[in-house]
Amino acid sequence: MLLDNHVIRDSARPTRGLFWFRHDLRFHDQVALSSLCQQVDELTLLFIIDDSWFVPNSYGIQPVGEHRFNFLIDTIEALNEKASALGHSILTLKGQTPELLVSLLSSNAYTHFGVTEHGGYNERREVEAVSRFFPNIEIVTGESSSLFNQNDLPFNLEVMPDVFTPFKRKIESAIKPCEPVATLTALPNPFTPDIDAECQYTLNRRPPRNQTEGSFVGGEDAAISHLNSYLFEWKVAASYKETRNALDNWRDSTKLSPWLATGALSARYVIQEVKQYEQNVVKNDSTYWIYFELLWREYFYWLQQKFGPKWFQFDGIKSKTPNTSHNHEVFVGWCNGQTGYPIVDACMRQLASTGYMSNRGRQLVASCFVNELRQDWRYGAAWFESQLLDYDVASNWGNWLYLAGVGTDPRENRQFNLQKQTEIYDPKGDFCAKWLD
Repeated sequence: MLLDNHVIRDSARPTRGLFWFRHDLRFHDQVALSSLCQQVDELTLLFIIDDSWFVPNSYGIQPVGEHRFNFLIDTIEALNEKASALGHSILTLKGQTPELLVSLLSSNAYTHFGVTEHGGYNERREVEAVSRFFPNIEIVTGESSSLFNQNDLPFNLEVMPDVFTPFKRKIESAIKPCEPVATLTALPNPFTPDIDAECQYTLNRRPPRNQTEGSFVGGEDAAISHLNSYLFEWKVAASYKETRNALDNWRDSTKLSPWLATGALSARYVIQEVKQYEQNVVKNDSTYWIYFELLWREYFYWLQQKFGPKWFQFDGIKSKTPNTSHNHEVFVGWCNGQTGYPIVDACMRQLASTGYMSNRGRQLVASCFVNELRQDWRYGAAWFESQLLDYDVASNWGNWLYLAGVGTDPRENRQFNLQKQTEIYDPKGDFCAKWLD
C-alpha cells in the first residue's frame, strides 16, 4: 500500500527511488520492490549494517554474533551478485541506521522510499520514523514477510486469538496463503547517491556456491536449491511429521529457517512448492505439517504486533512476573554447554559451533534454562538472538515467552523431563557423544 503523503511532482523531474532491504534479501516474491519499480525512473538498492549489532545490549550480549553475521553477509553478497546481473549493486552501508537514512534521503532528491513491511516492533517504528520525517517522499510498502496480508485476516489484530489453536482454526476456515509475485527480471536505471565513503561496506565478489547437504549457504539461489532438493530430489517431505524432532539429521526436518529469517526465501513460495509436491508426489499429514509449522511462524508474526514492547518484557504478555532471576555464572555455563545436563550441553555446544540447533533442542535448552536453572528467560532469548543463523524476532522471543510461562501457552508450568527426552531423541547417545567429546 501507499501512505497518503503524495505530492505533485514536476513531470520533467525523474522519479527516484530508494529501496531498503532488511529481512527480504531476495528478488522473488518482492511485493514492495516490484511496486516501487513501477513508480520510479531511477533506483538505489540499500542494505545497512547497524553499529548497534556489535555493541553489547542491556543483557551484556552482542546482538549479532559471528555465525549469524557471516551467514547474513554471505546472503548479501549473493544478493549483490543477482543485482549485478540486473545492472545494479547493493549499496551496503555501516553505521547508525537513522543517521544514514537521513543523510541519503535529505540530499539525493529521492521521490520514493520502498521497504517491505515487517511485524517486528523496532522494524515498524523505523518505517514510521521515515514517514514522519520525510512527508514529501512517497513511502511504498508491500507485504511479503508473512503468508497472509493483514487486510485478509479474519480478525483485527487487537482482538486476534492469543492462543495458537483458535488462531489456526480461524485462519484455516477463512483464508488461504497469498500467491508469491513474479521474480523481478528487470529494474529501473541505477542511481548512485552521494554518500561518505567511510560509511560504505565493501562486499566481496564471489563465484556461485552450491548449497550442499549438511551446511547452510547464504542467498536466494541456495535457498531455492535446498527447497528443491528437500521436496523433489530427496522427496522426504512425506515423512516430515515423523522425523522433524530429530536432533542432528539433515534431511529429517526442512532446514528452511535460516533462509526464511533473512528473507532469502519467501514463505509464500515455500507453500507454492509444497502444493506442487502434493500434486506430483504425495499429499499426506506430513506435507500438511509443513504448513502447520509455518502457521506457528505466522501466529507469532501477528501476535508480536498485538503486544508491541511487551514482547520483550520480563513479565511478558501475561503481565505475570516469573520466579526466576539472573545469575551470571549460571548463564555463562548454560551458554558454554556446561550445565551438567548432557542433552542440554550437547545442544548448546552444537549452537556455539554451527549457529544452528533443532527445534526440539531449543525447547529442551530453554526449558532447562527456565525451570532447572531458574534463570531470567530474556537472557536466553538474547543469547539465541546473537547466535542463531535463523534468528527471527517474532519466533525467537515468542517461543521463549511461551516456554517461560509468560506467553500464551494454555498449559501452565510447561517443563520437559530431560532424562525422558534424552531417551526418546538420543537413545543410543550418538548426539551427545558427537558434541560432548
